[in-house]
This record gives sequence, C-alpha cells and structure tokens, in this order.
Amino acid sequence: MRAPQNDALYLADEDHAVLRRIPLPVDVSTPPTAIPMPGRPAQVLALDDRVLVTIRDPGLLLVLRPDATAGLVEVARVPLPADAWGLAITPDERTAIVTSAWTGKVSAVDLTTATRSWSVDVPREPRGVVVREDGAAAYMTHLTSAALTRIELRSPPQARPVALPPSPYRAPVGAPRAASLGYAAALSPDGRRLFVARHALGAIGGQAWFGAATVDVLRAGDDEPLAPRRREGAPMRVVGDFALQIEGDPELEAPQSELAPFVQPRAIVYRESTRTLLVASEGSDALVELDALSVEPTLRPLRTYPLGSSPPAGAAPGSLDALARRVGVATLCGAPSGVALSGDESLAWVYCRSTDTLAIVRLDEHRAGVTYEQGPVPFIRLAEPPLAEQAAIGRRLFYNATDWPTSGGLGCAGCHPDGRDDGHVWHEVSGDGFANFFGSADNRPMEGLAGGVPRQTPVLAGRVSAEGPYGWNAQSERLAERILEGFGLHRWGMGAARDGDLRLRASHLASFLREGLVPPPRENRPLTAEEKHGFALFTSEAAQCSRCHVPETEYTDRMGYPMPRFAELPGFYREKKGTVYKTPSLRFIAGTAPYYHDGSARTLEELVEKNDDRMGRTSHMSRKDRAALVAFLRTL
Repeated sequence: MRAPQNDALYLADEDHAVLRRIPLPVDVSTPPTAIPMPGRPAQVLALDDRVLVTIRDPGLLLVLRPDATAGLVEVARVPLPADAWGLAITPDERTAIVTSAWTGKVSAVDLTTATRSWSVDVPREPRGVVVREDGAAAYMTHLTSAALTRIELRSPPQARPVALPPSPYRAPVGAPRAASLGYAAALSPDGRRLFVARHALGAIGGQAWFGAATVDVLRAGDDEPLAPRRREGAPMRVVGDFALQIEGDPELEAPQSELAPFVQPRAIVYRESTRTLLVASEGSDALVELDALSVEPTLRPLRTYPLGSSPPAGAAPGSLDALARRVGVATLCGAPSGVALSGDESLAWVYCRSTDTLAIVRLDEHRAGVTYEQGPVPFIRLAEPPLAEQAAIGRRLFYNATDWPTSGGLGCAGCHPDGRDDGHVWHEVSGDGFANFFGSADNRPMEGLAGGVPRQTPVLAGRVSAEGPYGWNAQSERLAERILEGFGLHRWGMGAARDGDLRLRASHLASFLREGLVPPPRENRPLTAEEKHGFALFTSEAAQCSRCHVPETEYTDRMGYPMPRFAELPGFYREKKGTVYKTPSLRFIAGTAPYYHDGSARTLEELVEKNDDRMGRTSHMSRKDRAALVAFLRTL
C-alpha cells in the first residue's frame, strides 16, 4: 500500500485480485475504486506520474498511468519470474527491483524501455526489498532465513548473503537463532540504518515456545549488525519464566510486554518527523510504534494503537460478524498487512486483510509503553469476503494470535505464511498430557529445555484436498482433527482440548485451508528430455517411487510406513523404533527445503544421493539418472 504525493491512496488487494484507488482525504462514506488486475497484486508503489504493481501469477510488473477519466491506464506489463512480490525503485526512478518469492529470483526492470534487464538467483522466499540512497545496492529479506541478501546493482549484478542475527539481546549465549516472516524492511531517511521486521525463532521471553517478534538493525555502510551479540556474564533481568540477559547500552530494557509489542510483523514504515518506526502486527491486530534510535527497537516500544475492536454487540444473528464473535475473532481490523503515512505523518492508513477493511489511525505524540486509547478507529469496508461463510471465519482465525486456546500466542500464519512453510525444524515435545513445539536454530534446543522429536513445518497450500490422514505420523484421520491436535501443541502444555467451540474453530480453519489458500505457482510447459527421463525413472518398477508417491493423488498414497531409523540429530530425542511416517506429497517440492520430517536433507540432490533405498530404490542409479530424477521432481 502506498500514498503518492497527490490525491489518492493505492492498495494492492491480493484476495480480490484488484488494485484499489482511495481518494484523499479519505472519506469513510465514499467507496474506493476497484481496478481489476491480470492476477493477484502483491505490492504497489505510487510515484508522481506512475503507479507500479507486482503481480504474483503470472509474474508481472505493471506500469500504470493516472488518468482523469479512467483512473488508471496500463502503460506496460513486464514479464517476470513467477510469484513477483517485493518492489523498490532506484533513486533516479529509472529501475525497479522486484523479488519473486517462490522462484527465488530478484529482477531489475528498466522503466524507460519497460524491459527486464536481468534476474539473479537468491535463497528461498525473497520478500521485502529496499534500495540504498546511492542506488548502488539493494537489500532483501527472506521469509525463511535470518540472513539478508545484498545485490550490487551493476552489470553484471552480484548477490551475496549478509548476516543479521535476530534479536541478539534475547538469544542464549553462543546459540545463534533462526528467523522467519521477513516480509518487510525500511531504510532510515539518511540511508545509514536498515530496519528489518521479522520473527526471532527461539528468542527468550515469557511463554515463548515460538520465540518473539523483533526489529533488527543493520548498518548499511559496512553491513554490520547494530546490536552486538551477548557475552557470558552479561547482566541478567528476568522476564516471565525465562531469563533475559542484556548487555551494552545501559538504557536497554526488557520488553514492556510478555513477549514483544507485536506478533507476526507484516509491514514496517519509518516516521521521519518523530524518528520512529511503525510496525503492522498481523497476529495481534495492532499498529505499534518503536524508537528508531534504539539499538534494538523492539525492546523500546513507545505506543500501541489497537485496531481490532469488536463490532457492536447487536450484530445481526447469523451475520458473519456475529459468527466471528463467537469464535473470538470479531474484529473490525483483522490481520493488518500494509501501512502508509499521510504527507504530514499525522495519519496512518492500515490495510486489514482478513476483514477487508482500511483503518484510519491518528498518530499521537509518543510516550514510552503507552497504549493509545483513541476510541474506535474509523475504518472503510473495502469489500465483502471473497470466500463462503465458514472459510471467511477460518480466514480470520488463520492470521489471529489473540485467541489463546487456538494459537497459544502465534497464529497459523506465523508458521505457515501464505499457507507455505517457515523453513524451520521444530522440537515437538509430548507425553503425559503435555504437548508443545519450541523453536531453535541449527537443531539446538532452547535453554532450560531438552530434546523433542524433530518435525519440519509442512506446506499446506495445495496439499490438503484429501479427507485424510494428516500429521507427519498419519495420526489424524481428518484435517479438522489435525488442526485440533495443533491447538494442543501450541498451548504450552495444556494438551489438546476438544470442546465444542474449539471443534468449531477447527472446522472453519479447515474450510479456509482448502478454499482460501492459493497454491504456489507452477510453470505449465512440456517436459524437457532430461525431465522426461526423470519421470520414466520415477514411475519405473526398478525405482518404485510412484508406488507411494502416487501421481493421481498429489504424489502421495496418504499412508504411514515404518522407516529405518535416521541418524540422531544433536539436541533432539531419538525417534522410537517402528515410528510410522506418512508419505508426504511431492507437490511443489522444489521450493520446500529442507526435506524429510526432520529436515536432515538440505537439498533434493542430497535427498536422492543419500537415500540408501529407504524410500524406493535409487542406489542403483547413475549420477546422470539421479540428476534426471531431481530435474523431474523440480517440475511437480
């Protein structure tokens, strides 16, 4: 979402496949104009004379021109790698930089000629992108890793990883942490600091089975993190049930909330007039203001603007709002996912994805730790839900982290962004009525906890059409049963409650997972000679791959099989002998590394090379045959 320096606010509405034009000043009684797009728009950037929009599938960059009569007129559309998502522009406004999430590409588009100049490969799920003020380099975040990518914007372009440890003040000493949900980044006006909003897996905090949200800061001059790592013997301050150690800046404080002032960060903007940051908290339905001058801004929350107020109690019986109220997600602004500032920075417009609304937030002078009580936030109803009633309620639940019985403090979208996966291997602990996940990096358990069996986050989008079974061990007969089991895993030892309201929530979520999640893009083209050879190997009696990975049923027979014990992973419990594992679907497997239930294979090549005939028969294959098999798997 972006407001240009003229008379309109533009909003990319992915769920309705339209670009919305909202006249300024915003009038809640005036409906916005909906401009159909050739696919689902992801990001919009409004300049004085042009509006740029990324389209996910097919991958496109649209160049539009404001028109007094038509509103917007298409000037050009530039084909890009599939799943075009993030968007930034060089200071001279001649080149657009676009990230393509699923295909792991970054492209440059010459806006003068409306042609793609180049594309380069980068790690999984590149999302947010910013360009340095000198135009020499771009930085991008990733949905599934802590490292950033820096690309030198020259010919030829050069990409390299940049380390940015997540929330170093809340990481156990000597234990690096992973990160996820890297949707967004922002540069300070002078270009010296890069702010990255994301989730720090395994960060210490009260009841932090999943870690904590964070904004980490990179010095854009030398690509070094602003906050130093903690050292042994650092001063200690206790927060909740876990020890939080802090060193360095004596003004740093522990978070002034149990975990962090926001959950599932989705968007971030810099407010220059106050030198603060505004973060859209997708999971807690809030806009949070942080001190941009802090070494670790998340530890110094300044103000919280609650957006998720409930509709009037008199909502019509049977209406969507009344039904949503029953399951605890009756909000006027659910899943904030975009933020734009007015020219004088006194207003923030917040796009609320799961409720199809636009909230209008008047920004106040900030005082540390204050929750802003401004009364009901004005909002515009942009559209009706694009889904049937049950799925529409499930959509609200999917992003929500405030309904504790279902989320335990982290919404479904916290581990399954876009219905995909966070690229993480979790520690699953269960027994004697206790069941939960907790997070770490490099297969290390959190301080004070041990073991758990390794379970990687699976992709949901495009993989849940069958009735069942579900779960890595094929333990749940139906999808709703698996969701109920997930509620128990997320409730920090409270077990899997089965009361009627939770069953109702699970049913709504199951509907959304099947009807509302959009599968990743897949190129529809004839197979190459190598891929055809791989298909022949895959379906051959010698390899036996298709016996379990049945092509007609999403490349799985949905059965559970005992497998030989895998190598023991450091920090995890050893799997019980005879444990049954469900045949996973191979759909979209090229974009779901790591592999196996425990994430022990980092690449498809490694999976096939080290299979040792645990799955099918591959040990007899030549190197050329194995390469062909991998090439075919990448097409699924």
